[in-house]
Amino acid sequence: MTVSAASDLVLAFDEIGNAFTDQTGVPVVFNFGSTGLLAQQIEEGAPVDVFAAANIAYVEDLAQKGIIDPDSITLYARGRLVLWTLPEHGLTIERLEDLTDPRIRRIAIANPDHAPYGMAAREALQRAGVWETVQPKLVLGENVRQAFQYAATGNVDVAIIALSLAIPSDGEWVLVPETYHAPIDQAMGIVRTSRMPREAADFVAFVNSEEGRAIMKRYGFLLPNETLP
Repeated sequence: MTVSAASDLVLAFDEIGNAFTDQTGVPVVFNFGSTGLLAQQIEEGAPVDVFAAANIAYVEDLAQKGIIDPDSITLYARGRLVLWTLPEHGLTIERLEDLTDPRIRRIAIANPDHAPYGMAAREALQRAGVWETVQPKLVLGENVRQAFQYAATGNVDVAIIALSLAIPSDGEWVLVPETYHAPIDQAMGIVRTSRMPREAADFVAFVNSEEGRAIMKRYGFLLPNETLP
């Protein structure tokens, strides 16, 4: 079974995929990437069973086009943005406005043209009133995972990334206020051309099962009515 999933899910879904396979015997192959580019691949006929997007709008758009079964659409997470940096940089970053510090020369975000976390980062920077100032410093990753890698390897000073990537990392991070951007509501759905619709439905259900939710919570993924343990 093939699952195309947003890059913020790399760590959480690797764990969920192993747990699902252990229970069902169904192997899962993940194709991680930018939500917008994954949606384009699916629209062009890529052989995918489940699409797990970082923005529900992309799933709903494919459903309107008859590509995803609308009855299968399930909200599975609300993502959060963080400011992330390596401790050795010696930077104290507590809020978006701190990014105007001249010591910060390069800032990585996911490409806002097709990556939901990049869209949210741009919106947050605009809300903080620093977009114009920091724009010359921006380095765009193809997806949020790549933006994180730019920072983790020291190629940029700071990255605005998903909480799910920050939690298991060795970096320092602080949450971006949710009020600074539209909610990052993440949803998944089953592609109508799936050759494994029953298994796909089982996977979708597993993500929001008690075992699946426990894994998701460890990476900071919550549904709107949930709180961290």
